[in-house]
Amino acid sequence: MKARTNDMTEGTPLKVIIYFAVPLFVETLFMQAYNIVDTMIAGHCLGDDAIAAIGATAALYSVLIYFANGMNNGFGVVMAQIFGSKDTVRMRKAVAAAVILNAATTVILTAAVLPFARFLLDMLDTPNDISEMSHRYIFIILAGMTATVAYNMCAGFMRAVGNSRTPLYFLIASCLLNIALDFLFIAGLDMGVAGAAFATVASQTVSAVFCAIYIIRRYGIYMPSVKDWHISKALAKEMLSTGFSMGIMSSVLALGSIILQKSINNLGKEYITAHTASRRIFEFLMMPLQAIANACAIFVGQNFGARLFGRIRSAMKRVLWIELAWSIIAAAAAFTGGKTFIRMLTGTGNAEIIENAVYNLKICTVFFFPLGILFVLRNSMQAMGYKTAPVLSGGIELAGKALSCALVIPAFKYKGVVFTEPVIWAVCAVFLAAVYFKTKGKKMSVN
Repeated sequence: MKARTNDMTEGTPLKVIIYFAVPLFVETLFMQAYNIVDTMIAGHCLGDDAIAAIGATAALYSVLIYFANGMNNGFGVVMAQIFGSKDTVRMRKAVAAAVILNAATTVILTAAVLPFARFLLDMLDTPNDISEMSHRYIFIILAGMTATVAYNMCAGFMRAVGNSRTPLYFLIASCLLNIALDFLFIAGLDMGVAGAAFATVASQTVSAVFCAIYIIRRYGIYMPSVKDWHISKALAKEMLSTGFSMGIMSSVLALGSIILQKSINNLGKEYITAHTASRRIFEFLMMPLQAIANACAIFVGQNFGARLFGRIRSAMKRVLWIELAWSIIAAAAAFTGGKTFIRMLTGTGNAEIIENAVYNLKICTVFFFPLGILFVLRNSMQAMGYKTAPVLSGGIELAGKALSCALVIPAFKYKGVVFTEPVIWAVCAVFLAAVYFKTKGKKMSVN
C-alpha cells in the first residue's frame, strides 16, 4: 500500500487546510473524550477527591510533556519545510535527527524529574489529604513518558508529510483501549487513581509501537540509512533551534500553569475540583481552534519551504474567520449548557463546585477569539521561521501569570484565577499581531 502524503503547496488553500484539519479535530475530539470519560470514571467511582488529585498533577506533567511535544512540533515544522522543497535525502537526515533528539530528551527529563515528583507536588501546595493519591498518579505517568513522546514524534512526522488521518486512527484505537482499561483498573480491580495512570501509559505504549511499525513499513523512502545518522551541523542547528524554541515556549506556558495551579491549590479542594472539571469542558470546546491552527501551521510550513508566500497570506486571513465563527458557537454552548455539562462530567452535587466551574467556563469562552488568533499566529509564525517572538509571547504569559498569582488572586480569589488566562491571551495575541504585521513583508520576500 502506498504511503499517504499530502502536498499542500497545490489546491485551494482553505479547502486544503480544512481537509487536513478535520482528522486533527477528530483526533483531538477523541483525546478530549477520553479525558472526559477518565474524569467521569474517577469522579463517579472514586469521588471528588480523585478528580482533585488528578487535577493537582496536571500542571507539573504539562511542563515536561509540553516541552517534548513542542520540540516535536518544531521538528515537524522543519520536516514540513523540507517536504515542501522535495528534498528526500535531507528529509531522511531530519528523521534521524528527530529520533536522536527525542531519545536523549526523554531520558534526561525522566531521570531529572521522576525522583523529585513528591517534592514538586509539595512545592505546588497540594492539599495533604490528596497528596498521596496525586503522587501515585503522577509517578506512574512520568515513568511512562517515553510512550507519549514516541507517539507524538511519529504523529508529527506523518503530519509533516501531509498525513493527518493515520495518526487519528491510532489515537482512536488508543482512546478506546484507554477507556476499557479505565473501567477494568478503576471499577473492576479497584486500583484507584493508579489504575487511571496505568491505563493511560498502557494505551499510549500500544499506540506508539503500532504507529512506529506503520511508518517504517509505509514511509521507507524517508527512513534513514546508516549514512543518514551522521547529521550535518547546519541541519542539527536548524532542528535544535526550531525544536527547542517551540519546546521552551510550550514549557514556559506550562510553567505558567504550574504557578497558577499553586494558587488554585491554596484555595482548597473544591476549587481544584471545579477548575479541573471546567478545564475538561473548556479543552473540549477549544479543539476546533487548535485543529485549524495546527493544520494552518503545516500548510504554512510546506508553502514557506516552497516559497509560495501569497498562498500563506490568503490562508491565514480565511482561517481567522473560521476561528471567529467557532468562538461564537463555543460561547453560546457554555452559556446555555454549562451547568448541565459540569453535572454530567463530575457527578457532584456540590453547588459551590458547579457554580465556580460554570463561571470559569463562561469567561474563558468569551475570550476564545483572542485565543484563536494567538494559536494561529503562534503556530504559523513558527512555521515561517520566527523563533524569538513566539517565545517572547510565552514569556509574557509566564510573567502575567506570576504577577496575577502575586497580586490579583490573593485579592480576588477564584475570580482572579478565572480572568488571568483570558486577559493574557488577549495581550499575547496583540503582541504577536504587531510583530507579524511589522515584519511579514521582509519575512515573505526571501529569494
